[in-house]
Amino acid sequence: MKQLSPREKQALGLWVIGVAVILAIYYWPSGDSGVIGAVSSVQADEKRLTKLRRVTAAEPGRQEILKKVSAELSRREKGLIQAETAPQAQAQLLQIARRVAQAQQPPVMFKSTEFAAPRPFGSAYGEVAMSVNIECGIDQIVNLLADISNQPELVSVADLQFGQVLNKQKVVPVRITFTGIVPRKLVPEKKGGSGF
Repeated sequence: MKQLSPREKQALGLWVIGVAVILAIYYWPSGDSGVIGAVSSVQADEKRLTKLRRVTAAEPGRQEILKKVSAELSRREKGLIQAETAPQAQAQLLQIARRVAQAQQPPVMFKSTEFAAPRPFGSAYGEVAMSVNIECGIDQIVNLLADISNQPELVSVADLQFGQVLNKQKVVPVRITFTGIVPRKLVPEKKGGSGF
């Protein structure tokens, strides 16, 4: 193999430099594309700024709506039975039912009381339930049901079972299940898996 002379080495070096310069000029980004990028960036920034201004302008309205909704929620949640534990909530439910029963003319007396386990009511609340057995006239039952629904607490009648009339005074044995809404923290979480 023939060795290159110094003159050929010099020509080869100049050739490599020339090719590099030509390729650099050919692939060098033109000044026009940089300006277009800057203009499109400014336009994108203007659109973003306009969107942010709209969002910022709507913020006071959203805050006002949030305040109204929060006030309405707190007004509605005033009727929740507030207690530290589920048994305390059940005791309050019993007190409410007894208060309404004692206000009837003549007062209605509970023969027996039975509490059910607390259970979830939707995703944010819980429910406590209590069944009572009473014996009274139909008019007293109607008045009791109307009065229980007018209480400030969120208490209602979930179940009503009538027995047969016992005597000539038309006293009827009735089993009433009262329920009350409580905060979800009072309902114990179910433990265990799905069984798969």
